[in-house]
Amino acid sequence: MSHHTATIRWKNQGPDFLARRYSREHTLHFDGGATLPGSPTPQIVPSPWSNPAGVDPEELFVASVSSCHMLWFLHVACDAGFCAECYEDEAEGIMTKNERGVLWISQITLRPCITWSGTKQPDASEVSHLHHLAHEQCFIANSIKTEVIVPS
Repeated sequence: MSHHTATIRWKNQGPDFLARRYSREHTLHFDGGATLPGSPTPQIVPSPWSNPAGVDPEELFVASVSSCHMLWFLHVACDAGFCAECYEDEAEGIMTKNERGVLWISQITLRPCITWSGTKQPDASEVSHLHHLAHEQCFIANSIKTEVIVPS
């Protein structure tokens, strides 16, 4: 078992909390020492109560799925004897309303682009299989109900 922590800090800086006129900016502190500015997405909470420069929870969620998939993909590619040199993913999450009318991220599409080196190069079906194996092992994908798509 492993244990993971994050500390989220927010302080009321007004001007009127009860009238919903307050900044939602906050700071995310991770157990390894990384710190990120956090904010709700300006699409939901408009400026000045949000900051588009901050990372919103939805972005963190999409990044978490993408990062976990990448780490497992690199692992299974290595196991298969393929040498990855570069992995880049422009992941996207889609927010929709569920049957109760509540917004949720219903779908995440990963768009990985991998550069390979070495004499052993995977073909398209092998890459697809590696993505399948990575998805099966991904801790985050196994923890959510959101559909995760990796186009071929």
